[in-house]
Amino acid sequence: MTRLADLAELARAPAALSVPGDVLSGAAAAGALGPRTPALAGASVLLYWAGMAANDWADRRLDAVERPERPIPSGRVRPSVALGVASGLTAAGLAVATVAGGRRAAAVALPLAATIWGYDLRAKNTAAGPAVMAACRGLDVLLGASGGRVVRALPAALTVAAHTWTVTALSRREVTGADRRLPGLTLAGTALIALATPARPTPPATGRSGSSRAARLGDLVPAVLAAGYATRYGRAQARVLADPSPARVRAAVGAGITGLPALQGALTARAGARMLGLAVAGAAPLGRRLARLISPT
Repeated sequence: MTRLADLAELARAPAALSVPGDVLSGAAAAGALGPRTPALAGASVLLYWAGMAANDWADRRLDAVERPERPIPSGRVRPSVALGVASGLTAAGLAVATVAGGRRAAAVALPLAATIWGYDLRAKNTAAGPAVMAACRGLDVLLGASGGRVVRALPAALTVAAHTWTVTALSRREVTGADRRLPGLTLAGTALIALATPARPTPPATGRSGSSRAARLGDLVPAVLAAGYATRYGRAQARVLADPSPARVRAAVGAGITGLPALQGALTARAGARMLGLAVAGAAPLGRRLARLISPT
């Protein structure tokens, strides 16, 4: 029988810590944080795990050559089981999103699921691959915003999508290694992403210096979190610039995945939910610890 640990490896379970922050940052930006938000985050995780399982099912023949230790080529998970897991998780994710968020959430969840499967089955090995994966993450942010003013969440969605493009572009060189042009490009992108996540403008003074000072300090939270994101992920990419070997590329991809909560936290805090933003960012160190047990890439 298939072990739970093998299924966790198939779905890259710890990497799901990078997912709820999409929904939370979108909900915060759209003014839609509420009782439905945790359920939408859960739906997002289910769809993410579905995509990971579908990815391994689609790559099973290639992995037999390049990554024979993965669950399917190693024989620990049968291809039919992986496909069933991916399909079941997709159905569950769509059901949870629809029950929690109604038609507006379903209107985002359905194209999100379609884009995930489209990436795994068709787009992944094409020039459009990074853009399609970026669209998945952008839609995930909008899933959280579906109960509010979605247009307000577009900047957050584009920011997360841009980060995802850099990670996906690097991930295509995990086996072969990269030339120095690619990490140079993604590193520049990371710097621009961090700079594009500024603190919210401080509101006009109300005459209460204590409250004004607290507001100014609070407005530093997004900038600090964005700087932390850029430092850790940027350092990993700089190492690829120095040595573009497959091991360094995989480490940079892992840093991009586990470091995403810091960026999501910055976006959440920028929308005014500062404590929630700090909590979202707290998933980053936990994800790094769990990544030592199960690779997120």
